[in-house]
Amino acid sequence: MLRVCVLVSGGGTNLQAIIDAVNEKKITDTQIVCVISNNSGAYALERAKNAGINNCCISPKNFETRDEFNKALIKKIDEYKVDLVVLAGFLVVIPPEMIKKYERRIINIHPSLIPSFCGTGYYGLKVHEAALKRGVKISGATVHFVDEGTDTGPIILQKAVEVLEGDTPEVLQRRIMEQAEWELLPRAIQMIAHGEV
Repeated sequence: MLRVCVLVSGGGTNLQAIIDAVNEKKITDTQIVCVISNNSGAYALERAKNAGINNCCISPKNFETRDEFNKALIKKIDEYKVDLVVLAGFLVVIPPEMIKKYERRIINIHPSLIPSFCGTGYYGLKVHEAALKRGVKISGATVHFVDEGTDTGPIILQKAVEVLEGDTPEVLQRRIMEQAEWELLPRAIQMIAHGEV
């Protein structure tokens, strides 16, 4: 049984896609053991509660130093004996000691076709704003392993999504979530659970 912890900062639509995929048996031999947010007001925590999943908020704001926050985050994840950490819109830099400890066991979803529109400063709507400004005809999403860089780890899955005439960042964001992110993230977890990665 793959024990998964999902880290989220906001609404948790990718978390919901994972919960649904587990319930629909699209992800098997997998249990979401905890959801952690850095934002106490994140709707993702409500989604976890509704699904009966252990959840909590660990925010850097509640600690004197970043080092104390990092230790608390790692300690909480360790408590659940987690096999895989899924970053589903987690807007906090992952501590290097956690990347070392959970090497090849942390995955992230990024809303572009890496190496385009990724790295420091590219998150949320900023990615889609940059893609539209550049005039790309195709964007998409990428699931990758997390390493010390920002969006630089080995790629697991990618899916292209067409950019349409008249798209706003919000419209493009929604299409990429629906057509790529919500499909790729559950599929990557299923592949990891069954040793296909």
